[in-house]
Amino acid sequence: MIFRRLAATASVSTSRFSLPPTIRQLLADPPKQSTTVSGWIKSIRKQKNVSFAVITDGSSAQGLQAVLVKGKDEELLRRLTNGAAVRLTGRLVSSPGAGQSHELLVDRNEGEIVLLGDCPPETYPIQKKDLTTEYLREHAHLRARTSRIAAMLRLRDVLRRQMDSWFETQGFCYSNTPIITGNDAEGAGEAFRLAQVETQHPAAATQCTPIPPSEFFSRPAFLTVSHQLHLEALATALSRVYTLSPCFRAEKSLTGKHLAEFWMLEAEWVLPNSHGVQGVCDLTEGLLKETASQVLETVDLETLWRDDDTTKRSLLLAAFRSGNLWARMTYTDAVRELEKVHASVPFQHPPKWGYPLQSEHERWLAESLVGGPVFVTDYPASQKPFYMRANIDERTVACFDLLVPHVGELVGGSVREERVDILQQKMGNTSGSEWYLDLRKYGGAPHAGFGMGFERLVSWVSGVENIRECIPMPRWAGRMLL
Repeated sequence: MIFRRLAATASVSTSRFSLPPTIRQLLADPPKQSTTVSGWIKSIRKQKNVSFAVITDGSSAQGLQAVLVKGKDEELLRRLTNGAAVRLTGRLVSSPGAGQSHELLVDRNEGEIVLLGDCPPETYPIQKKDLTTEYLREHAHLRARTSRIAAMLRLRDVLRRQMDSWFETQGFCYSNTPIITGNDAEGAGEAFRLAQVETQHPAAATQCTPIPPSEFFSRPAFLTVSHQLHLEALATALSRVYTLSPCFRAEKSLTGKHLAEFWMLEAEWVLPNSHGVQGVCDLTEGLLKETASQVLETVDLETLWRDDDTTKRSLLLAAFRSGNLWARMTYTDAVRELEKVHASVPFQHPPKWGYPLQSEHERWLAESLVGGPVFVTDYPASQKPFYMRANIDERTVACFDLLVPHVGELVGGSVREERVDILQQKMGNTSGSEWYLDLRKYGGAPHAGFGMGFERLVSWVSGVENIRECIPMPRWAGRMLL
């Protein structure tokens, strides 16, 4: 008896579990037998003897047209409206209509219609009409039901998968890094500080007995602005590490290029045969060319790109389909080029060596001067954080920003300072950061890394200009609906 039970358990554990196929999977390999589709009604057109409903489950831009033959349940058919959740059983047959290879025939004999969730058409916020961007932001919990936001979410998924695959081929190890930290890697003072919510009910407290503040971790804690420092620690053991994780910055900026919560792709690797900052640029360019170019070939971007975006799109395609290396110039050369045209190009901020490049400068360099992506390297040390390696001139550091057309800065990276004495001098007060110096003291090696705003990459590839439409649930200063 015991052996029979063990054998039965073993047979069950080796059986393969599989969810029913999605619409995308069904259309890629149409079954010959009856099949069941679950999803939401994107549109429905009712005629006297038949109704035509487009069903979507979000798996692809292409929905599945269902032909619903009347005669089964007239009351049920009347309740089928845009947005309603349904489960339909029928046969996939060749479609006589243009633009679709197959349709689902739900007839009165073998077919079945199950209404999973009503959707009152009178009050449904996602109506079949043009909905403004601001309106959809106000209904962030529902906006993924629109074609454009759903296409953006699928694009994010494919980009992530392609990058995971690329990093694996290069020998990188995906790592989980802390969200809560005691370090501000950028040193810009834009971190969100955490505070413990007191469990005492407000009614139990009196004005005479204030609750003393306390630190849950016995020291100030913040939401991370970058995972770099922790990745550096892991790289000293695993050589090549990366992560795609949320980051948080308390920026007051209300531009379309900044979010309070966003996702950052960051990588760190040891450089036993270092080629300096140019080697970091090489890896960054290889990553983007070998991943985004495949996405452009396999993902339907027509839903995302506007008809009047032909110039932007041509620059994007040229960046990935041309066999040429992306342009590279030093910060000094970039400022020189900006100063040359300042008389004819009315920059709001005059370009000057030693000052940060503004967004208008970055876009001019990428769009007008180069006409494509450009690496700007070797910025003044005074502009950059302490961890970047000092160059021989002692005025600049071995770093880069990758500027791309119509987005501006996409990636920032550098060779990290591995010399303990120089790093300690640049850090000043090292209280609480002794561990970072230890990474250099105990077997430290030359290493480098970069960080890329994932929403900015989505913006560049999709042509969606505002990154608030490049993330599922956007948060920015003064705005958090969900």
